[in-house]
Amino acid sequence: MPKRGRELLREVVRDSGDAPADDAVFDFDPEEVELDDESVLDRLDPAVREWWVEQFGPYVPQNGGFFTPPQREAIPLVDERTNALVCAPTGSGKTLASFTAILNELFARGRESDDGLDNSVYCLYVSPLKSLANDIHRNLTVPLEGISDRLADRGEDVEVRHAIRHGDTDSAERQRMLSETPHILNTTPETLAILLNAPKFREKLRTVEYVIVDEIHSLAENKRGTHLSVSLERLEDLADASPTRIGCSATVEPLSTMARFLVGRDDDGTVRDHEIVDTRFVRDFDLRLECPTDDLINTPRSEIQHGFYDRLHELIRDHENTLVFTNTRSGAERVLENLRGRFDAYDDDNSGCHHGSLSKSRRQAIEEGLKSGSLDVVTTSTSLELGIDMPHLDLVVQVGSPKSVASLLQRVGRAGHSLGQTVEGRVLALDHDELVECAVMLQKAQSGFVDRVFVPEKAHDVAAQHVYGMAINAVRRERDVRRTLRRAYPYRNYTDGDWERLCRYLTADYEGLESKNVYAKIWRDTNDPPSGPHHHDEFDVGEPLVGKRGRMARVIYMTNIGTIPDSFTCEVRTRNGDEWVGTLDENYLDTLEEGDVFVLGGDRFAYRYRRGSKVYVDRTSARPTVPSWFSERLPLSYDLGREIASFQGDVLDHLRAGGRPAVREWLRDFPIGENAVRAIAQLFDEQHRYAGAESVATDERLVVEAELDRETYRRHFYVHSPYGRRFNDGLSRLVAARCANRTNANVQIAVADNGFSLSMPLNRKVDVAAVLRDLDPAAVRAELRDALEDTDLLKRYFRIDATRSLMILKRYKGYEKSAAEQQVSAEMLLSFAEDLDDFAVMEETYREIIEDKLNLRAIEAVLRAIERGDVAVSSIRVDSPTPRAFGLATLLASDVVLAEDESAVLQEFHARVQDAIDEGEEAASERPGTTSS
Repeated sequence: MPKRGRELLREVVRDSGDAPADDAVFDFDPEEVELDDESVLDRLDPAVREWWVEQFGPYVPQNGGFFTPPQREAIPLVDERTNALVCAPTGSGKTLASFTAILNELFARGRESDDGLDNSVYCLYVSPLKSLANDIHRNLTVPLEGISDRLADRGEDVEVRHAIRHGDTDSAERQRMLSETPHILNTTPETLAILLNAPKFREKLRTVEYVIVDEIHSLAENKRGTHLSVSLERLEDLADASPTRIGCSATVEPLSTMARFLVGRDDDGTVRDHEIVDTRFVRDFDLRLECPTDDLINTPRSEIQHGFYDRLHELIRDHENTLVFTNTRSGAERVLENLRGRFDAYDDDNSGCHHGSLSKSRRQAIEEGLKSGSLDVVTTSTSLELGIDMPHLDLVVQVGSPKSVASLLQRVGRAGHSLGQTVEGRVLALDHDELVECAVMLQKAQSGFVDRVFVPEKAHDVAAQHVYGMAINAVRRERDVRRTLRRAYPYRNYTDGDWERLCRYLTADYEGLESKNVYAKIWRDTNDPPSGPHHHDEFDVGEPLVGKRGRMARVIYMTNIGTIPDSFTCEVRTRNGDEWVGTLDENYLDTLEEGDVFVLGGDRFAYRYRRGSKVYVDRTSARPTVPSWFSERLPLSYDLGREIASFQGDVLDHLRAGGRPAVREWLRDFPIGENAVRAIAQLFDEQHRYAGAESVATDERLVVEAELDRETYRRHFYVHSPYGRRFNDGLSRLVAARCANRTNANVQIAVADNGFSLSMPLNRKVDVAAVLRDLDPAAVRAELRDALEDTDLLKRYFRIDATRSLMILKRYKGYEKSAAEQQVSAEMLLSFAEDLDDFAVMEETYREIIEDKLNLRAIEAVLRAIERGDVAVSSIRVDSPTPRAFGLATLLASDVVLAEDESAVLQEFHARVQDAIDEGEEAASERPGTTSS
């Protein structure tokens, strides 16, 4: 063992008062163990080093030293002021890795100065969640106090202050931070943007030398991350020296994109130097897919439910703390309610539910219970994917599909919160579609596959906020503002045309715009000569400049910025009699078309139209076309969808080679239980026997399944494309628009992760497969734009983007406009905005829907593959939906806690399929020269 390592161990053991070889302090013999990381220890100040060894010495056997793999790699990088992306599973110490070298530097610097550290911020820690910021704030207290105590033993008094600042920080605390400024400031992206425009506090940020961005993967994929990326470039302009950037991420792909997103670019467009610490797979995972029966169709629903809850109870009983993820908030509540109702073991003291709709105090109580280990089980939807440490959590159960490998690893990674512990996760699936999804997902997770994160590009609304903010702080050279924006990764391709479009909006350079109470936010001008009325001494004459417009500009900016949209519920009323029948979340309206049928309060209603926050419907007896959980469910990732398509091709190969037994044998190599093996094998075997191999979508084939429903006098098409709901939402709109034009009929759409269905009157005929083949990938963007006109989706996103662009103000002169009121304002502005030429807010609305929500890039890629002949489009006729189309045909809930009445329909479908298979096999056996088997 290296000499320094032995001396450190002996010193720590000696200080504890025990003999050097006392294994009560260490789980190893200090004379025998080898350390891998003496060089990392050497970097640390003696007090920091001693605290670390005392705190983490017992973990040496698992880590090969005093540091976990991400710590061993990241601490030297941060110490050397190298930008770094640290990617590692939850519980592997990546956040502490980011802080350690910074704390070491701050304590050393504090010791060197008689006056200690300056009254200013040295390190910014930015997290997506207030709860995560709070937790890190508490966790920082341990090393800060421990190191301070070590220094105090030496007679040295060094203070390193830390504080938290976000939207809940009261005004008194904010004022205190000006007089006694934290050296480490924990904050959120939104608050950082505000601080950059706070006249007094922004001066405290000039000394920032380090920025830690935690859970960067959860920010990069949305506009919160876009907003943060520009804030970091504005900080770059403000700070005395370029701050070192450290990004912390769970398992994510592609790492190169995340790193470039973190570090941004220099003024010349060169990506800033950085390193990537890739320790994504340093933890051992024990993952398994389970199903309570091998026959999910004919087994009574009550028996499936009984089996599900019995198994869940068994898992909880065999573990210390269990976290149960469902795919909906209502699902989380229902699982807890059923656990308490079925078993005496659960009550308010040892079980709970956590999601975003609960009160802050209730969520905090559950979080404290998880931290202390007093809760045997907690159910949740997505709110605990990130955030607090749960040291006693040793099992995560996922009910249904989490829709991506990254989400699965993030959720399951909450368990076994120490390196060396095996992460145990169980996935319980209760319908065929989710069985297939989860089987592929778990197998890919074990092989190291991770879904990609896609970063929104060139968002005008976020750019509008930041350009306005920069203009408010000071008159700026236009080229400097543009350069700052372009240094941020999402704006690296922001063209001169994009800039002119944005500035035309910000200067209100449209006739009639100000009459709609949308006023200029900036001015653009060239610097006048000294005798001119608009001369600025610090700039050359003729230099293009930008500055703020309006006396209340700063107040408007500070009270309206941010990217998280407000939402509201809509009143649902009947057209006949204006009867109030309930409420719907506005997200639910995104894909509703006129005539779509949904269930509310046990009754069925056909959607007709929306006016502001009111939805008008007609009562109907028709079958529902949109499930009640639709707006809550996460969409399947496109990358996982591609893997599912490939998996289905492999299933067909095994079926052809050896039938159902060969498929079962192959599936037993997957991390799935026997019931799941048998159910999946049966599903594809029956699909193949009923409709043939051409009925199964693969990575080389899309399938259009046509059914004539003479009972309802409708023609149904089930398009099998397993690429996720965003992809299918976009593709279905293109196909439906073409079908409607060709048939002059109203086409109903229902969208799922594994495909979509189209429905039209029986007397209308159209070749949907030909429509798919005819789609031109180069024209998709324009066709989607046409298809979005006058939709509720467009109206909603225009409101969101108009509010983000500060075209609609949420807060003004003490009045706060609700989301419903914002929607009314947006609908009054929409027709005017659509008539404006190249209007930035309108363009961003279409861009966000088409690119981010409807997955334009993926649709173009698949259509190009069809055009090249790499992907075929097959068409089949059926008398009843095939087994792989059952979900598309019913679109009823696949979540156990919401699926209550689809069993009869599924059984009827299955009986028809089985009858057809039996008839076909009987007919084949009666042909001359054939024998039955």
